[in-house]
Amino acid sequence: MGKKRGHVHNAPSNDETMFSSQDPKPKRIYQLWPGNNRFCCGGRLVFGPDASSLLLTTSMIGAPALTFSIRMAFMIGKTSPVFHSLILIGSLLLIVLDFTFLFLTSSRDPGIIPRNKEAPESEALNMLRNTKLPRTKDVLVNGYTVKVKFCETCLLYRPPRASHCSICNNCVQRFDHHCPWVGQCIALRNYWYFICFISTSTLLCLYVFVFSWVSMLEVHGKMLLMVITDDIIFIVLILYCFVVVWFVGGLTVFHLYLICTNQTTYESFRYRYDKKENPYGKGLFKNLLEVFFSRIPPPMINFRDWAQEESDSEVGSIASELDRAFGPRGGRYDMELEIGDCKNNRGGLHLKTLEYDDNKNKNSNIPGNSSFDVRSR
Repeated sequence: MGKKRGHVHNAPSNDETMFSSQDPKPKRIYQLWPGNNRFCCGGRLVFGPDASSLLLTTSMIGAPALTFSIRMAFMIGKTSPVFHSLILIGSLLLIVLDFTFLFLTSSRDPGIIPRNKEAPESEALNMLRNTKLPRTKDVLVNGYTVKVKFCETCLLYRPPRASHCSICNNCVQRFDHHCPWVGQCIALRNYWYFICFISTSTLLCLYVFVFSWVSMLEVHGKMLLMVITDDIIFIVLILYCFVVVWFVGGLTVFHLYLICTNQTTYESFRYRYDKKENPYGKGLFKNLLEVFFSRIPPPMINFRDWAQEESDSEVGSIASELDRAFGPRGGRYDMELEIGDCKNNRGGLHLKTLEYDDNKNKNSNIPGNSSFDVRSR
């Protein structure tokens, strides 16, 4: 009998065990991001925390639209095949466009602003301890004085037109509103797609409404009672589209008004620019150009970048100072601090924030391309 071969298993040495425990696998920024966003495809897609509402929105659009398309497909072989074929192609095109704009609106970074690790200046941190902060700071935008606020959650001095979304827990550039139907903030980088989404939704409703009537009258004649009793599918589609078009159509008209006057939904309800001067208005033609023909700026955060790790003791000291001054950092405070060059760290997160320089106002990458400078009151 031959000898049995011995199987030798090399146990990891103490050095290897220590190295593996002290040097964990590096993580990307999206894996450590402190906001409430949901990331897919390795951080390439950025959704809001209520992204599950997309299922409801998709079903409300797709169910009636696809039902109409299937009904048109069955009618091609009965009467006017060319006419109904063209109607079918038009409905399918609108459906594809609508779902495409919905996906681009909900899965795109709306303009999230990087967080800071600490308050912009050491003097400001001392002021945090004493809770003696100026309530507002004046900012000059296109010759008008507006007030901007310091975000206690993100520890940064918000740019003009930016706001902190309490649902996503992020400061966002040119914040318009958080839309529960798309499960995402509507802001600087996805506003154009949102306008296209609600516009195509309105067109799709009108399209199904009109051609449902036309198809019924063509097949069943012009006797209204006979039409109602013979084709219940078209009747349901007509009633559904009649109700929905008031919502999406009204929303589309409202946002066209906001575009023409260069306002956001947040500004329209809070600041009432129709009763006072709008510092961002540039005239009808330039306002339309700014939304429809301006290049969408690149994201301020590449969520797929590797996060740079720092010591936990430094992070703990910063958090404890803020907690002593104002309690848990989950709360929101309307406070103003000086602008500086800062970085953010939470669990190894190391990010760079906006830099504001009066000498670079003309080339500033602020939403709306507005020049500004900061003045203390």
